[in-house]
Amino acid sequence: MLPDEPRQSTEPSPEGGLPGCYRHPQTATGISCTRCERPICPQCMVAASVGFQCPECVGNGQAGARRATTRFGGALTVDGGLVTRVLIGINLVVWLLAAYVLRPRLGEVWSLASAGRDEPGGPFGIADGPDQWYRLLTATFLHLEWWHIGMNMLVLLWLGPPLEEALGRLRFLVLYLLAGLGGSTFAFVVAGDWMNSLGASGAVFGLIGATVVMQLRNKGPLAPAMAFLVFNLVVTFSRPGIDWRAHLGGLALGALTAFGLMYAPRERRALVQGLAVAGAVAVEAAMLWIGMALYGA
Repeated sequence: MLPDEPRQSTEPSPEGGLPGCYRHPQTATGISCTRCERPICPQCMVAASVGFQCPECVGNGQAGARRATTRFGGALTVDGGLVTRVLIGINLVVWLLAAYVLRPRLGEVWSLASAGRDEPGGPFGIADGPDQWYRLLTATFLHLEWWHIGMNMLVLLWLGPPLEEALGRLRFLVLYLLAGLGGSTFAFVVAGDWMNSLGASGAVFGLIGATVVMQLRNKGPLAPAMAFLVFNLVVTFSRPGIDWRAHLGGLALGALTAFGLMYAPRERRALVQGLAVAGAVAVEAAMLWIGMALYGA
């Protein structure tokens, strides 16, 4: 017992023969803790579902309680759309810089550009080696036209919060980044001999794929998500100048990552989800290696 701790007392107090509180022996009380049965005064009692408990029992109970999580293992938060809004903010800031402040320099150094070794001046961009691989990520935050960022951010604002609330902030952010990188690496392995594209569409398509997976997992209405996916695929292949490779790569990696995150069994959730993320990273690394073998120095 520490020197400054009040001593427990089982002696009856002078007040009506009632025992003294175990923390305040001079305070008579007729209430006992429902767990340890020690006498507790109004200053110490904590309301419980049945009766009252002492501070120590309440603290021990909270320490042993399981942390509440989302259905897929993420930490519960009051604000389920914080990461979504942060991502939208980053995209908007980069757009303003690239379109109005650092134009055209930022667009040149951040785009998903690549020229193979057989092209004049090649290899260039991603095909030039690890010093240029940052483009695989920076291109997913780069937009030059208002309509381009407007469409992507509207979809992100619509699909992001429900996924973030279900997965938790960290898992949602990992899903978004892996989908974006999946779109970039697939575009590189298919067209890395000569390409130049940009935009968050790969990551956004990954969220569309993840939404389909979530509806399947939750046994929710699937038709709206599938209709939205089909509509975006029709737009992708019917309009010129759209990088369909980034869209398909993001869709595939987003859906596969979401499948691993959402179908992981509860008893081995952390392990299975970690393997799913590692598997997605391995697939993207393999595509990058294949692209470098095809187009690099």
